[in-house]
Amino acid sequence: MSARGIVVVRGGGDIATGTICRLHRCGYQVFVLETEFPTAIRRTVSFCEAIYDGTTSVENITAVRVQAAHDCHGIWQQNKVAICVDNKATSIETLHPLAVVDAILAKKNFGTSTSMAPITIGLGPGFSAGKDVHAVIETARGHSLGRVIYSGEALPNSGIPGEIQGFSKDRVIYAKSSGTLQIIRDIDSRVTAGEIVAKISDIPVEAPITGLVRGMLRNSFLVHEGLKIADIDPRIDEPENCYTISDKARCISGGVLEALLSLSNTNHVG
Repeated sequence: MSARGIVVVRGGGDIATGTICRLHRCGYQVFVLETEFPTAIRRTVSFCEAIYDGTTSVENITAVRVQAAHDCHGIWQQNKVAICVDNKATSIETLHPLAVVDAILAKKNFGTSTSMAPITIGLGPGFSAGKDVHAVIETARGHSLGRVIYSGEALPNSGIPGEIQGFSKDRVIYAKSSGTLQIIRDIDSRVTAGEIVAKISDIPVEAPITGLVRGMLRNSFLVHEGLKIADIDPRIDEPENCYTISDKARCISGGVLEALLSLSNTNHVG
């Protein structure tokens, strides 16, 4: 398959990874920019784990850490995704990509602008389509999830986790204190409500509901009070969910691809 062009994706968490996988499968050369210490909860489906481990695979697609933008081409020749530490996105000037996708999901814009590439796409709130990016993708669950917005903004962040089998806030675990995370029950573990799944500097962290540990920060990670550190999936008999891209991520990735193709096929891109 001939390369369609270079796409830089800012962020390598689980939602970003859904987009990265779709673009890679569709023939784009994808370069992922991350921070030095990513904090992905769903580590088993997040390409940002390659920042720590050097390489990681999600749904048979492999991401490899490189030191700089000029190292990407060798990785692309191996039909893999390249990723590096570049939270300021300085690599973009070297690569001259067709598109930049901001998938940091920080609910605010960390410097992404229409000047970065012929096509710029922002995921979720914090971006204004037609001003700082060319298109925004709706990330709020509901009827408009994955919708492409060419003028205006996405819905504001509700702060409420998505509902799974009637559980929403109850399935997410936040750190009640600061300290070093010690994992007791890692991703894919079946746990019961009240069971200790981790410790933060010897302070027990209990599972709020019965289910599968679907997400957990890395062992020995230094956390602060209020940080999201884990989530429990009540679908206890579906362990495959721990290793596959979520429905939400797939839906959002479809919106990204639609925006990319639509903007590429108009006079917007020469």
